[in-house]
Order: sequence, then C-alpha cells, then structure tokens
Amino acid sequence: MPEDCKQLVAEETVAPREADVDGVIVPRLRVARPVTDLERTAAMYCRGLALRVLGRFRNHDGFDGIMIGSPHAEYHFEFTHSSRYPITPSPTPEDLLVLYHPSQSQWDLACAQMKAAGFEVVGSFNPYWSARGRTYQDADGYRVVLEHALWNPGA
Repeated sequence: MPEDCKQLVAEETVAPREADVDGVIVPRLRVARPVTDLERTAAMYCRGLALRVLGRFRNHDGFDGIMIGSPHAEYHFEFTHSSRYPITPSPTPEDLLVLYHPSQSQWDLACAQMKAAGFEVVGSFNPYWSARGRTYQDADGYRVVLEHALWNPGA
C-alpha cells in the first residue's frame, strides 16, 4: 500500500469520544461498501481524500475488510470483499459521498488529489452538485462529490 495510505501505528489511536454540549455522545458513522478490489479501493480513497487505514480484518466469516478515515473524524469508510459470498457492487448515480470544502485552495487541492488517485471525473446526475462541485467515480462506480461550499443543512 502506498506511503500516503499507511496504517495507523499502535501509538496513534482513534480520538477519544467527547460529549457534545447536551452531554450526549455523538455516534461515529461508518459507511460500508462492497468492492471488487480492497487494496486498490483503499489506496484510491486514502490518496484521493487524504485518509489513512484505521484497521483491517481478514476472513471474518468469509469477509475481508479495510477501514479508512481520519482518527479525528466522526466518520470512516469500510470496504469489504468476500470470495465466499461474491457481491458485485451496484451503485446508482445518486449513491453519493459529499464532502464540503469552503476554501478555494483546499477544494483545488482536494480535486487534484482525487484525479491523481485515479478517480474519474463524471457528470453529476443531479445538476445541483455541478453548480459548486465536482463529481468523481471510483473503479466500482461509487461516486464522491467535492462541493466547494460551506455545509448548510437547509440548502
């Protein structure tokens, strides 16, 4: 696996959980997807989104997997593959991961990283995502939108 996708070493741990202002612990989000090639997919996402391998497993009841993310984020991605239970990924054009980059320089850098990682630039199925963003597709057809905007849940 490329250097920019190295696994976290033992002393680097996932950030401890802290309660929000109401004393409620916010759950972490895992987005899990079956893929055709674990190593290729993990390398693409690590390089394209500047993430790291958080963990991996082999032969858990016939499934292998890799979790990638940032140790400080409240989300991570899990990619799985099973030779025992083969699943052909079948994403639709609206199965999206959307990441917001309000800074022009950060958005430009993120776009360059996605291209260098091997993601293909594709047209957005929903024209909303083309107004201030760019849509990328991985080797299995899953899409990631890099939106050049602040996240606004009402927009």
